[in-house]
Amino acid sequence: MLSQKLQDALNKQINEEYYSSYLYTAMVAYMESLNLDGCAHWMKMQAEEEHQHAHKIFTYMVDRGGRVELQAVKAPPQEWDSPVEAFKAALEHEEFMTRNINALADLAQSEHDHATNNLMQWYVTEQVEEEANVDDILKKLEMVGGSGQGLFMIDRELMTRPAPAPLTEGGAA
Repeated sequence: MLSQKLQDALNKQINEEYYSSYLYTAMVAYMESLNLDGCAHWMKMQAEEEHQHAHKIFTYMVDRGGRVELQAVKAPPQEWDSPVEAFKAALEHEEFMTRNINALADLAQSEHDHATNNLMQWYVTEQVEEEANVDDILKKLEMVGGSGQGLFMIDRELMTRPAPAPLTEGGAA
């Protein structure tokens, strides 16, 4: 059984994961407005992955006898100054999410809840990948100046991102 403190923290994280999905969906709309179909595609795949992350915690809480309490998801920004700025915002957001996951892992450890800590370790590993992927794209965009032929080439490359693999009930991809 989950403690009330962990249950509240997990419910907050579900909200943050749904916000992440919403934020990336707003970035899809922004990239579409610039006719950057590859960037939009990459953001759409990221939004779907974040939705899966929310559902993973949701399922975990149900499995542990917890009560999922969905909260309102705040509105994300709608505009960025450039594709580079959008990816900078994405990286900052992933760093924020990493801090949240680390705090949840710390809480699970302090409560000696090994199952929740195990779940959080999956997210810890996932966040390393999330930050590295966004950082890689951002560095490429900055290298080419975020416009012109370089942006066109990166946009085409981002179109190749596959859909996220469905998470199994056990949580692995």
